[in-house]
Amino acid sequence: MASVKVPASVPEPYEDAEQLKKAFKGWGTNEDLIIQILAHRNATQRKLIRDSYSAAYSEDLLKDLDAELTSDFQRVVLLWTLSPAERDAYLANEATKRLTASNWVIMEIACTRSSDELFKARQAYHAKYKRSLEEDVAYHTTGDFRKLLVPLITAYRYEGEEVNMTLARKEANILHEKISDKAYNDEELIRIISTRSKAQLSATFNYYNDHHGHEIIKDLETDSDDEYLKVLGAAIECLKTPEKYFEKVLRLGIKKLGTDEWDLTRVVTTRAEVDMERIKEEYHRRNSVTLDRAIAGDTSGDFKRMLLALIGHGDA
Repeated sequence: MASVKVPASVPEPYEDAEQLKKAFKGWGTNEDLIIQILAHRNATQRKLIRDSYSAAYSEDLLKDLDAELTSDFQRVVLLWTLSPAERDAYLANEATKRLTASNWVIMEIACTRSSDELFKARQAYHAKYKRSLEEDVAYHTTGDFRKLLVPLITAYRYEGEEVNMTLARKEANILHEKISDKAYNDEELIRIISTRSKAQLSATFNYYNDHHGHEIIKDLETDSDDEYLKVLGAAIECLKTPEKYFEKVLRLGIKKLGTDEWDLTRVVTTRAEVDMERIKEEYHRRNSVTLDRAIAGDTSGDFKRMLLALIGHGDA
């Protein structure tokens, strides 16, 4: 369910493009107008605005936003204005660079997108960077991380609801056996996690819980100092209950000594049109404070107002 509130009567894309051009003119950028327009348009509308802007002014809206804005506000606006596939391609590319490397972000994209979304992200990556996402992930990771992340990022899972309970029982027992033996990088374990549909995995994890006495993630947490194990557990959480994973990322980002603005920006821009309502519910349940209040208390200025607009708080 999307949290981005679109006005009942949305201006034509060329009108929004014209208003954005006006926001860049004069002595100072009109950040209010940028938030008013872009934070309240869905992905299709934002694409049409970019096309209209290019047609009217022979300029790239993203480049003008980049030139006019600064700091965290610049980053959240630019990420939001990208299409979902472009955004995932950009985030994945950042996650494979030496200074911004993140196995977590690669895992997050691989496990929380639908098969079509992940396929489109791979296409966008290919078009933008003239390399495949698979080859960059393989090149920039090593050992167990490479063994896990490459099949996850190349997956094209069945998206239907059909479940084979015989298979679920069999594979739950395989997972339990491998975890009991601490064979966390075993090929069979990785095969199950990286190829089965999310509905099939849900049945497998439920059987594991019912017949082995613990949730699979709890069994993995017994060796929680292992970074690979943490990413494996997070992958399972993302496949099973993504709102719990994203709640934790937001909670840790807000509670850090010094807010992790990058984590806040990534989660809000990638989930605002997907499952932000569920994430907000989970955050409130887990922290006894609403997400909008937590963000409002930990951020400031235009960055705060953009984030609040994207999670559906008021009119910003």
